[in-house]
Amino acid sequence: MIGRDMRRTALILSLLGSLFLSLLPAVPAAATTTSIAWAPCSEDATAECGTLTVPVDWDEPDGETFELAVARRKATDPEARIGSLVINPGGPGGSGVSAVLGGMGFTPELTSRFDIVGFDPRGVARSHPILCSLELARQAPDTLSIDSQADFDALLAHNERYRQDCRERTGALYDHVDTGSVVRDLDALRAALGDDKLTYYGISYGTLIGQLYAERYPGRVRALMLDSNMDHSLGTKAFLDTEAWTAQDSFDEFVSWCEATASCALHGRDVRAVWKELLARADRGELEFPGEPGVTLTRMSLVSQAFGAFYGPAYQQLAELLAALESGEGTARAIVTPPAAAQQEQVINDSTRIFCQDWLLPVRDHREWARLLERSARIAPDMLVSAAAHPITAACLGTPAPIPNPQHRLRVSGTPTLLLGNALHDPATGYPWAVNAARQIGHEARLLTYEGWGHGIYGRGPCPTEAIDAYLTSLTVPANGARCEAVPPAEVSPLRARPLPGPMPGLPGWTYNLS
Repeated sequence: MIGRDMRRTALILSLLGSLFLSLLPAVPAAATTTSIAWAPCSEDATAECGTLTVPVDWDEPDGETFELAVARRKATDPEARIGSLVINPGGPGGSGVSAVLGGMGFTPELTSRFDIVGFDPRGVARSHPILCSLELARQAPDTLSIDSQADFDALLAHNERYRQDCRERTGALYDHVDTGSVVRDLDALRAALGDDKLTYYGISYGTLIGQLYAERYPGRVRALMLDSNMDHSLGTKAFLDTEAWTAQDSFDEFVSWCEATASCALHGRDVRAVWKELLARADRGELEFPGEPGVTLTRMSLVSQAFGAFYGPAYQQLAELLAALESGEGTARAIVTPPAAAQQEQVINDSTRIFCQDWLLPVRDHREWARLLERSARIAPDMLVSAAAHPITAACLGTPAPIPNPQHRLRVSGTPTLLLGNALHDPATGYPWAVNAARQIGHEARLLTYEGWGHGIYGRGPCPTEAIDAYLTSLTVPANGARCEAVPPAEVSPLRARPLPGPMPGLPGWTYNLS
């Protein structure tokens, strides 16, 4: 009897021990066994580059692996060094390696005290890129030209062909590029850098990485600065509605600027009327790009020009472009440009696939899609849609469910205070998203409001820049309700000359050309 009781007790203790271990936070297998061999970067020997070996599928840590590309610039004052500041420039698809090589525009307060470390997320640039056919990408139906169920079915068929092409070219990693997996890569990187806790700056889509890191690894956070925030709790209608609203808000601000600024190329004109006529000409196929006969703009590509300008904001450049489009004269530069028709490389790195594994945004049929577009046009009578949200939603339609990292309300508990920042007039990550993300995080979140324009608040005058520097270096948190006065677009600090946060979402291969 005693022996049987002892065996029963031993079994219970064993089961309890297994349960206890299962409840502990997952520790990345690669983080304890993999280091980074740093060497001068081939593109710029003043920075160091290397790779970190991580699993393709974190649920199978002993399976296939790939090399995560990383770069760093070491702290310029080693005696004052705090640790590493890991950065992500957004996207999805922004290259952290390129951001380090090009300079993210951080102040000496940060560069003297941190090693600035960037990584290319899985599927991006140097980290086993998602490869897709450029020809197939060009064949994608225009988001605003889906006029029937037959058109909608053709879109779904194209999306399926494109997914299969990308999967065949990319291999097993194609199905594991979600941000949940990126978060586990980031924790492996933290450990490989020798930092007990993570100090992180992420902008735009990089905020989703930071939000989900705080959720999964709350005890490993030192400081997370989340600049221009995603809201990963939204369904199809709420996502498209809020994106249309913030795009229109940016257009309204551009109109106000032009009315008040004598140097605006459309000053004294009815800007909305000029814009409306340009859209009508684009609809008729009559809108040619200035200086390039035969190169026409569709409604969607015209909307994309304005949307891209609002990131800066590059109001002057946009006004000059619209004036040139109206007259057909001059050589105004495009804000965003598609891949060249004569491009020799016939494959592209399409980071849209990352979004499709993070957001399930179903649309049943053409009738529902038409209703969504009509709602957006009522919300955004000038912009009609968001040039980011609507194309990327269309590109993801038909993605098989379940996806690896579906939307949910954030569940963050046990972190130090996280600093969230947002502009009131951000064209892509609208201010309501930041407010909602802060509410979801709860008392661990502090929101810093920049009362101006553009995408990203770091470098927009002393107020947000100094507040972010103080948070990252000294863990000093701004007061509740802290706000920073807007800096006129023409007076934005040179810090804003840093690379824009990633490629244009939903438009694979398109590039920014902001002055």
